[in-house]
Amino acid sequence: MASAEAMRILIYGAGAIGSDLGALLTASGENVTLLARGAQLAALQSAGVTVEQKGQPAQHVAVKAAPAEECLGPYDLIFVTLKSTQLEAAAADIVSRLAPDGAMVMIQNGLPWWYFEGINSPFAGAPLPCLDPNGVLRRLVPLARVIGAVIYRPVTQTAPGKIFLPQIMPPRLLIGEVDNRLSDRLQTIADLVSRAGLPTEPTADIRQAKWQKLMMNLIWNPLCSVTQSPPGHIVASPLAADMVRLMLGEGSAVARSVGVEIQADPDTELERIRENFTQQPSMLQDIRAGRPIESDAIVNAVVDMARLTGVPVPTLKSVAALLDVLNQAVIRQGQGIGFQTKT
Repeated sequence: MASAEAMRILIYGAGAIGSDLGALLTASGENVTLLARGAQLAALQSAGVTVEQKGQPAQHVAVKAAPAEECLGPYDLIFVTLKSTQLEAAAADIVSRLAPDGAMVMIQNGLPWWYFEGINSPFAGAPLPCLDPNGVLRRLVPLARVIGAVIYRPVTQTAPGKIFLPQIMPPRLLIGEVDNRLSDRLQTIADLVSRAGLPTEPTADIRQAKWQKLMMNLIWNPLCSVTQSPPGHIVASPLAADMVRLMLGEGSAVARSVGVEIQADPDTELERIRENFTQQPSMLQDIRAGRPIESDAIVNAVVDMARLTGVPVPTLKSVAALLDVLNQAVIRQGQGIGFQTKT
């Protein structure tokens, strides 16, 4: 892998997270290009990234953005910030832009398709069918080039080229090798991104990190999407609060079945979110915008894993079924779901 000073960096997927990361790295002096298209490309090329935060003046960062045909590789480091639903179609193109000793930092929600690769496990080599149904990722993506990632930085894209950063939690990025080695390249990437303003830590157990964040996404993404409500309104319903307890219990049991212990106390989580009446998790944003949702990586992968390990997950299976019907409705109608104004 090239030294940090000589690195050519590509942001593959210049949505909310990609634009935010691209702006941070650009502002810190890195050689970074954002691959974008359509209205997003036009906005980034004309006005850069506009970052808004409550109570603060907007920040404008001029970035280098280009269409796919102008993002000529090879790149030493590619931050893949696509939705998990987009990975299969983009896999060959991403790999083709990577330098022979380059790395891909995969910043996606949920569990990865390579979960049982590269580690000692009773389930070593087992696929999670919903994440790579046609075997495309397993066939095309060299695992030696993959770096898993978990990001805590809730970013919302409010318009092409514009993002909003809510002050919900301290931002951080966790990165780890598929085989859990604490490699030199992890530290190089961590130092580079930390200098840009996003605290980044290498981890020797990226799967534990994935599960720790997934336990929040497993609850609030599906329930907010199905109910079309922020988390605080869900907590206010005793029946819905009981569903949160059931889903946390089932999710923790699945994690335990693959050797991961999760600290997830239902009452603590319900209290944490009780006054949150504004947050729109990514899945709810997608449903309202008419985009396919990441239910495979966030919910269905856990159901697949439960089937593999023999853990009963009746509540998660019911929620997964509702999400599937909702997702198909969005795809079928070709538009988002929202409330109509009363007349």
